[in-house]
Amino acid sequence: MKDDESLMLDDPARLKALAHPLRRLMLRHLNVHGPATSTTLGEMFNAKTGTTSYHLRLLERCGFIEEIPERSTGRERWWRKAGGPRDMRLPTPDQLAPEDRPTLAEFHRIGMDEDRELFERFPAAYLRDPTWAKASRGLGRMTKAEFDEFFEAYIALLMKYSHRAEDAPPDSRPLYIRLFALPADEE
Repeated sequence: MKDDESLMLDDPARLKALAHPLRRLMLRHLNVHGPATSTTLGEMFNAKTGTTSYHLRLLERCGFIEEIPERSTGRERWWRKAGGPRDMRLPTPDQLAPEDRPTLAEFHRIGMDEDRELFERFPAAYLRDPTWAKASRGLGRMTKAEFDEFFEAYIALLMKYSHRAEDAPPDSRPLYIRLFALPADEE
């Protein structure tokens, strides 16, 4: 699958792999900071090496990460984020079996917890360097078709200006980018 294609995350096993807080932290670390070992991730997230090894193997089975054979020696295995699409889409609840819907809800809950943490960090990041911390808020009125078109244009814009870690220019930085949109008339 190409980098610029979207991936529907409708496989319950893959969705479940990403609906776990420690696995999400480890995957985020590999994505932002690059390769790491089970030991370094365990130290970073205050987890036992056996626990991080288990979660890394599960992420590998699901295709989210891969071992770096040329860096791995003996029992020390190095891991990196696997290549593949950066645009992962979630199924709607009706696209999942009823028994898999709680996993989708947990995926969203963990994601919102991560986003709340990022928003809490925003003011300090903005004070440190407002050229690298930006926010936009607005209210738009759109039809369903216009909203779908807006979302696809946003994803296309994100893909156009985002680089994979291995292709990024030297002066680039990893950035957390979020878009939140929800009906304002349901408050």
